[in-house]
This record gives sequence, C-alpha cells and structure tokens, in this order.
Amino acid sequence: MNLLRDSGVALANAIVDHLSPSDRVEVAVCPPAVYLHDIGAALRGSSVALGAQNMHAEKEGAFTGEVSGAMLKDLDCRYVILGHSERRQLFGETDAIVNEKTKAALAINLIPIVCVGETLEQRESGATSAVIEEQIKGSLAGLSAQEAGGIVVAYEPVWAIGTGKTATPGQAEEVHAQIRNLLSEIFGSQAADSIRIQYGGSVKPDNASELLSQPNIDGALVGGASLKADSFLAIVAAAN
Repeated sequence: MNLLRDSGVALANAIVDHLSPSDRVEVAVCPPAVYLHDIGAALRGSSVALGAQNMHAEKEGAFTGEVSGAMLKDLDCRYVILGHSERRQLFGETDAIVNEKTKAALAINLIPIVCVGETLEQRESGATSAVIEEQIKGSLAGLSAQEAGGIVVAYEPVWAIGTGKTATPGQAEEVHAQIRNLLSEIFGSQAADSIRIQYGGSVKPDNASELLSQPNIDGALVGGASLKADSFLAIVAAAN
C-alpha cells in the first residue's frame, strides 16, 4: 500500500524507459488495485507485465470491497500475488483460502504467484521445513501437474521482510531446494522443473546477484526496493 497515482505511473514509466530490449528477465509490476488501470496504461506496449496483489476466489457476488479475477483480467493483468505473508498474518488467510484463490486464478488464465514462508519464531524453533511443506501442500492441493506448471512460487521468510534482515544465499537456497523437491514429489519432476521459485525477503541491489545465482532461485519478489526505479532496475540488471 504505497505511492499514489502520479508517483506510481512515474515509477512505471521509469521502469519501462530504462529496460533494455536485450534483457533476458521477465519483469512484472503489481500496484494497488485502485491504480491497475493507470499503471496498465503506462505499461501498454512494453515488455513489462501487469499483476495484482490479491483477488477473491469467487467470480462475482456480494463481497463488498473485494476484487475478482475476472476484473483483473479485464484490466489486462497477467499475474496475481496470492497468500503473501501480510495477507496470511494480518488478514487471517489460510492455506485453504490461498488454495481456492489459486484454483480460481488458474481457471481464468491468471498466473498465481503463491507465497510461502516461515516466521522468526518458527525458524528459531527448527520448524521451517515443516511449515513450508504444510503451506505448499495446502496451498496447491488438488492441482494437476499441468496446472502446477503454470504457477510461480515465492519463498518469503517472514522474518526477512521489511526488517533489513536477509536470509543468506545458502539459507534461501536450502528452502528453495526443499520446495523444488516437494513440487517434484507432488507433481513430478517435469512440472517441478518448469515452476519458477522466487525469493522475496529484503532483496536489494547489493544482494540480488548472489541470491539469484543460486541453483533453485529463479527470480525475486521485490518489496521495498521496487518503490524506486533505480534500485528495482539494478535488481533486474543483476538477474540479467
């Protein structure tokens, strides 16, 4: 919940203007829902995709204040973030809710970015592996291998979001490898290999290259560093 219309459009324009046609990185921006139309207009004709930060699982109905996947598609969204740690922590979203939203997104060809991650308390108690397994299995329950191949998974250690703390590349890779193995067990190795697993936990220009060079880290879900074009573009450059 950052920036207003003019500053958001200016940020989108700056990103579009400074991306190179030779970039090998897929880039998307996910603004607040009220600005999807304006940001989408700024992105039109560029290689930058539009995404949303959340959606409701139902197609339509008496859900005041909510936004449906069909509404997002109507605004040319390609991606939608689901189960972000803040949605889970602040708004009580469970794996079952995330699962419903994931299925609804896939049904209308929106690409869900499904987030999982442990709290500091869970990490310090040695529960990281169990938490990640529970969230992956719960959030992706009932998907076919073909459907799973069309999602993105984002690992975001809650203790490293907005705290300035970052998982070391080794810590991040360890969990990403676990996620890849879990996906392989559930959906088969072919689907697991095709699923992009992003890291999202205080990714910055100075740590992006080392994080993104890990074997199972396929991209970044960027938070605070995406609010300024220079830092976001530096992360894109590191990915390149």
